[in-house]
Amino acid sequence: MSEPKPPTPTTPTPGDTYKGWLFKWTNYIKGYQRRWFVLSNGLLSYYRSQAEMGHTCRGTINLATANIAVEDSCNFVISNGGAQTYHLKASSEVERQRWITALELAKAKAVHMQNESDDSGDEFSAVPPVSGQGGGSHHSEVQSTLRTLSSKVEDLTTCNDLIVKHGSALQRSLSELEGLRVGADTGEKIRQVTERATLFRITSNAMINACRDFLSIAQSNSKRWQKALQTERDQRIRLEETLEQLAKQHNHLERAFRGATVLPASSSNPNLSIKSGVSGKGDASDEDDDNEFFDAIEDPTGFITVPADPKYHRRSGSNVSGISNEMGMDDQSFDELSLASNSESLPPLELEPVRQRRTRIPDKPNYYLNLWSIMKNCIGKELSKIPMPVNFNEPLSMLQRLSEDLEYYELLDKGAKCHNSLEQMCYVAAFTVSSYSTTVHRTGKPFNPLLGETFELDRIRESGYRSLCEQVSHHPPAAAHHAFSEKGWTLRQEITLASKFRGKYLSIMPLGSIQCIFDKSNNQYSWKKVTTTVHNIIVGKLWIDQSGEIDVVNHKTGDRCHLKFAPYSYFSRDVPRKVTGVVTDKDGKAHYVLSGTWDEKMEFSRIMQSSKGDNGTEGKQRTVYQTLKPKEIWRKNPLPEGAENMYYFSSLALTLNEPEEGVAPTDSRRRPDQRLMEEGHWDEANAEKQRLEEKQRSTRRERERDAVKVAATPEEGAHPDNYQAMWFEKIHDSASGETLHVYKGGYWEAKEQGSWEMCPEIF
Repeated sequence: MSEPKPPTPTTPTPGDTYKGWLFKWTNYIKGYQRRWFVLSNGLLSYYRSQAEMGHTCRGTINLATANIAVEDSCNFVISNGGAQTYHLKASSEVERQRWITALELAKAKAVHMQNESDDSGDEFSAVPPVSGQGGGSHHSEVQSTLRTLSSKVEDLTTCNDLIVKHGSALQRSLSELEGLRVGADTGEKIRQVTERATLFRITSNAMINACRDFLSIAQSNSKRWQKALQTERDQRIRLEETLEQLAKQHNHLERAFRGATVLPASSSNPNLSIKSGVSGKGDASDEDDDNEFFDAIEDPTGFITVPADPKYHRRSGSNVSGISNEMGMDDQSFDELSLASNSESLPPLELEPVRQRRTRIPDKPNYYLNLWSIMKNCIGKELSKIPMPVNFNEPLSMLQRLSEDLEYYELLDKGAKCHNSLEQMCYVAAFTVSSYSTTVHRTGKPFNPLLGETFELDRIRESGYRSLCEQVSHHPPAAAHHAFSEKGWTLRQEITLASKFRGKYLSIMPLGSIQCIFDKSNNQYSWKKVTTTVHNIIVGKLWIDQSGEIDVVNHKTGDRCHLKFAPYSYFSRDVPRKVTGVVTDKDGKAHYVLSGTWDEKMEFSRIMQSSKGDNGTEGKQRTVYQTLKPKEIWRKNPLPEGAENMYYFSSLALTLNEPEEGVAPTDSRRRPDQRLMEEGHWDEANAEKQRLEEKQRSTRRERERDAVKVAATPEEGAHPDNYQAMWFEKIHDSASGETLHVYKGGYWEAKEQGSWEMCPEIF
């Protein structure tokens, strides 16, 4: 009597319950016995009949730890390492393959679920809790959906492996069939090809079903996830804005607190507590400004300033702490101290009208450009070698940016009138800090000057000074600057920019030296610039910070001022963009303390007495300076109206690119790409910029070929590629020990005569 044909299970769908009849090996007496097998949730269970499913399970094996092996065309074995082993047999090879496919899919899913369960504690602790009602259920729903999608991906991976396997077998069978001769084996070979084609179809159907399920789940959740992602982005933006607002409020409150905590002097308790920095109580009706005391200012550079003893405020003409009689005078401002003594040297008033300079330029166009598409291939490269469109520039050249250092030239005018070198050092240090005040909002990159490009700034009538810059080298880019004033000072500098793009920020390291020489005293000062960092290059709002240390040195007297630019931080307790400094003599004795910010103002305080205080951070002992009341030495000029639409240019910067008659043909004002950008024609400016850069490269190649032909050693001071500066020459400065380009003369005479024949044609 023949057995009834077992029901054929349907094509396995990944993740669904799979059921069907299989023959299971029991023992040597009974052999294989037919059992009803159910595959569900990674578990394979069997029963004697379908009726037993409700009450009696004969055995279960966990596929997560099981091995599946095929023995022959119909037999296969499932074992979990020795404790349980099922020897199973299907009615045909096609049916066996259906079960193998379903078992492998179920095993892959079970392994994935087990790994996810092991890591669930870490995953859920790393995910922040969702605020509001229903946050836990929403989190669970997302996790459930992600697990489902992950299981579908595992199913697709398994199906892909099976398709590759069965496809290869089918291809081999077809190849054998093509080379088979007609005979007795033809039927057998055709049967094998048919079975393998059926297996391939079954696996392909499983793959298609898995893809359909994955696509359905992804489509049903995509809109909800996009909305959730946008919500998260909005919350992040609001959080950043809130943090920035809180930081500004904190800064404002801190400054207001410092300005409000003013206590009158106490004649009965002049000694101060270094730890608290608070003086004893005095008469509340005392209105003498000279007796005001201020809270101690703790500075990270290693010193603390506290108010001096009241007796120092009333001393006049005496030698205090080793300072000269002039410095021991009553606490007057620098203007009163220096300008009063030189009032007879003021020049007579000029009756000739001063030229009216422009106060506006065309507004900056709003052109969109993907910065990352340009910068992603430039990480770690030198900025000057990156071809940048004008979209990231401002309509000024680097030579004009150097000339902007003279915006607060009055500080040097006052310094030239000082009789004391330590006072003069304070003015030079303030001038050093003031040169950074124009950079706080200036995120645009200045144009790289062409080799031989110049820029003159003639303010002899308005301000009493003249300035000239020239690009003296192209690789590395170097610019020389010379300025002289009728008030008795000369400023010269040679700056080489080294810059690196780090992915999230851009670092600009100015190399070279700046020197200031005063004619009357013959004092020569030198210093270097700090590092400029442009943050949020790719994502977020661009912002600029200045950080590092500067040593201003008087090479004649040995006086020194050490300035520290503190890096900006939202969470720092210090005032943002803080600058502190101490002026010392050649013996290292401190005489003045400077403090303020590089984007707003600087103040100075005269030191009356110094002592060693308590240990600060990292166990370092701080010096405590008792100082007089701070006096303002420099304050930033307000920006012109509408500056946010004009690249945040200052009043001086707005005039730098203004066309002028009589300037050299190499002057930056005549540069066409820069002029086109200022006028708002950015596409034309980009094309012109590429033309000028290619012309410069062609000129450089011609110079190199000429140098090879001549085969001569370049003259002293010549550029390595046989270029020699037009208005500057390289010398060795014995005072500072540095080699730099200095002005050799002739420019202003050539301008007066209108003789520019010797200037190269670079535009």
